[in-house]
Amino acid sequence: MKKILLIVALACIAVSMLGAAGAKELGGDQSLQKVLDKGVFVLGLDDSFPPMGYRNENNEIVGFDVDLAKEVTSRMGVTLKLQPIDWNAKEQELNTGNIDCIWNGFTITEERKQVINFSDPYVDNAQVAVVKATSPVKTLADLAGKKVGIQAGSSASDAVYGNAAFAASLKEIVEVKDNLTALMDLEIGGVDAVVLDLFVANDNIKRSGKNFKILDEHLSSEEYGVGFRKNDNALRNEVQRHMDEMAADGAMAKISTDWFGGDITVVGK
Repeated sequence: MKKILLIVALACIAVSMLGAAGAKELGGDQSLQKVLDKGVFVLGLDDSFPPMGYRNENNEIVGFDVDLAKEVTSRMGVTLKLQPIDWNAKEQELNTGNIDCIWNGFTITEERKQVINFSDPYVDNAQVAVVKATSPVKTLADLAGKKVGIQAGSSASDAVYGNAAFAASLKEIVEVKDNLTALMDLEIGGVDAVVLDLFVANDNIKRSGKNFKILDEHLSSEEYGVGFRKNDNALRNEVQRHMDEMAADGAMAKISTDWFGGDITVVGK
């Protein structure tokens, strides 16, 4: 009788352990499965950040990052939803579940890596200063005593405040909601320079025809990545897998060439 009771007890323990293991598995990283189940991948972006993501003349959100995401989600078999967000609250939007990722010229930094699960870098970039073409400013040192505009919560903000000597040399740092506002301030003389992404600066000057110039000296170099919630490894790895495939089969290079006239991407290189 005791032997039978022992066998029953052991069986119960085994079943309990299997149940616990199953519960643990079910309660694990479901980030990819959630996206597949709902059939929608929500991408958070600043919709005034050309050429990575912005509204065209038809008020449609377009851009290099948008086209990359469209190709990735097509391969995943889900619908891409573009969700404009306040860039200064991007991590909050991600962590509250309003979006599945941040994909919009999102610079990888050591500080951000503490709270964000980044993809591998897909392009290299730099933070630069833009001034009027008629400005006597030639170098970053020439901006001493000047007013400089930046987008709040941006990589430009990190680059300016992260360079203590440069920041201290400025008369004033003017934070605004987006780069387009900062560049309008530059045009009307509200600031003497704007610090922003090299891609954005080049695109704005090319498309607007404004009489601006980019200083040769870079404030910092950086890399763009796609940002996910810290524990969303399954979703992050699935997106990375498709980006790796796109780099290998030429799809990523084609999208880059369509936007920039050549392949600026660094995946797999």
